[in-house]
Amino acid sequence: MLSESSSFLKGVMLGSIFCALITMLGNIRIGIRMHHHEHHHLQAPNKDDISKISEAERMELSKSFRVYCIVLVKPKDVSLWAAVKETWTKHCDKSEFFSSENVKVFESINMDTNDMWLMMRKVYKYAYEKYKDQYNWFFLTRPTTFAVIENLKYFLLKKDPSQPFYLGHTIKSGDLEYVSVDGGIVLSVESMRRLNSLFSVPEKCPEQGGMIWKLSEDKQLAICLKYAGVFAENAEDAYGKDVFNTKSVGLFIKEAMANHPNQVVEGCCSDMAVTFNGLTPNQMHVMMYGVYRLRAFGHVFNDALIFLPPNGSEND
Repeated sequence: MLSESSSFLKGVMLGSIFCALITMLGNIRIGIRMHHHEHHHLQAPNKDDISKISEAERMELSKSFRVYCIVLVKPKDVSLWAAVKETWTKHCDKSEFFSSENVKVFESINMDTNDMWLMMRKVYKYAYEKYKDQYNWFFLTRPTTFAVIENLKYFLLKKDPSQPFYLGHTIKSGDLEYVSVDGGIVLSVESMRRLNSLFSVPEKCPEQGGMIWKLSEDKQLAICLKYAGVFAENAEDAYGKDVFNTKSVGLFIKEAMANHPNQVVEGCCSDMAVTFNGLTPNQMHVMMYGVYRLRAFGHVFNDALIFLPPNGSEND
């Protein structure tokens, strides 16, 4: 009996040491050859400064922003797919759906893989090679996300797409900071150029992670981009509130009512939020109504900047 207990304890100890070693190796794998980078919080431009721009300059700025929207879908997402196609993607300068397999119900580009990281790589390669000279910002998201593209363009107004911007809602995991795909990922055309140059360098940006466990696609993307000198930036408004959100409006309101019952609106969300996530198809249409169709006709609107819809768009 004593011998069996001793063997059991040795097994437990060896198992613990092995798990610790795996964890340590994993952390080393993520951290190797990465340069130290101080996290930045990118804020939206000051509306007072924008209001000083002449009308002609505003129109020119409005036309110069070209956003290409990428939606990653799977066959089981058909109802969400339809809702996204009928709602916010109409406001993109161009939007395309990329699926894991061929789906007859909706038009999409078949990436022929269920591996989300491999799918993301293929999509970014396709988008850059085909559209690098037509669009300066590339926005990727899931079909559970609702996006306000005009707010995205306003946020990017003073950002130079020839610089390596990679932004959204950032999350820290060990030494790695990455932009969550749940809130949407924005890459400048320069970031796309750098990323695509690494796709042919497997030791820096492998098709399959070289770790014992598999990383999510947004973490894999962050590792590749760090090798390219592109770092995750958290997008915020002037008050420090996130504008890329990984939750729905309803959930934020519930949390605000529980935590800040006397300041529900202030404790909820940014006035210039770009995305909300975790929506059902019906919630997508409700968001569309609230954001684009509901009008207070007794209120005089003095928007500093107007982004015109793309030619041929069926925008609301």
